[in-house]
Amino acid sequence: MCALLLLAACGAPGFLAEVKGETTVAGDPTGISTVLDAFPAIGSFSNLDFDQNQDFKNQGVTKEQVSSVKLHSLELKVLSPADQDFSFLDTLEFYAKTGDQEVLVASKKNIASLGLAAPNPVLVLDVTDAELQPFITAPSMSLSVRGKGRKPSKEVRLEANVKLLVQARLLD
Repeated sequence: MCALLLLAACGAPGFLAEVKGETTVAGDPTGISTVLDAFPAIGSFSNLDFDQNQDFKNQGVTKEQVSSVKLHSLELKVLSPADQDFSFLDTLEFYAKTGDQEVLVASKKNIASLGLAAPNPVLVLDVTDAELQPFITAPSMSLSVRGKGRKPSKEVRLEANVKLLVQARLLD
């Protein structure tokens, strides 16, 4: 009986699940300040099925057992060129989407003024408190990006790293 009470007092087990992806922002070598009004999709952020996620597999958890998911962190890193910073970006917004449901999960404004210097700067986005359980347990979900700024002078390769705090039910 004591073990059962102790187990109940601990609450649902939680773990971090990670998803990474890359994208390339096309450059504009003319040097003219061309508006960047569409941010390219990030590879591996569409048709996400968390039953296939390695962190879920390592925990022995299926998405049907998920009781709560919140975004823990979202970082964007410049992979190349080494001398590139984030001065070409003004705003970024990341959305979770499934079917006709969409919710803002992270954003950052005034990015160019943050002074994130090369080499390979990392932009940490501000996360929302959105509940993502309905998105994670759907047949598939996507993370989409919207951004504004100016096209960089050279092609820029970026890596996004998303960490989700997952709570799972112990028993069905």
